[in-house]
Amino acid sequence: MAEHFSWPVRVYYEDTDAGGIVYYGNYLKFMERARTEWLRSRGIDVARLADTERLMFTVRAITLDFLQPARLSDNLDVSVAVGRMRKVSVELQQVVVRAGDVLCTGQVRLACVDVDTLKPRAMPETLVGETQAV
Repeated sequence: MAEHFSWPVRVYYEDTDAGGIVYYGNYLKFMERARTEWLRSRGIDVARLADTERLMFTVRAITLDFLQPARLSDNLDVSVAVGRMRKVSVELQQVVVRAGDVLCTGQVRLACVDVDTLKPRAMPETLVGETQAV
């Protein structure tokens, strides 16, 4: 994986299923938080982007591979690395790790869309430059 951004996540009761392990859908929440914080670390506030530039990112495709379970009170690191940049989309690689052990990997394709029409829209060059810097 290329240079990446990492965001810490602690597992709470609300994240687990009846078996005491992280419910599979919650990995999506963990990855969303890491992506949002990654953008914020690059100086990109998604709410401001929607208000001022009238654009937003939407998940176009996502693939997850579950390798090991996370459990209550685990400290996780969720990373984000830029894969491929296109005119209206970006592909990201995400990994959830606990103490060096890879628990889940994900490939996420985000599409840049117009807030009002929800149609694809080219990313501004400044945004492309900021996201490629990771």
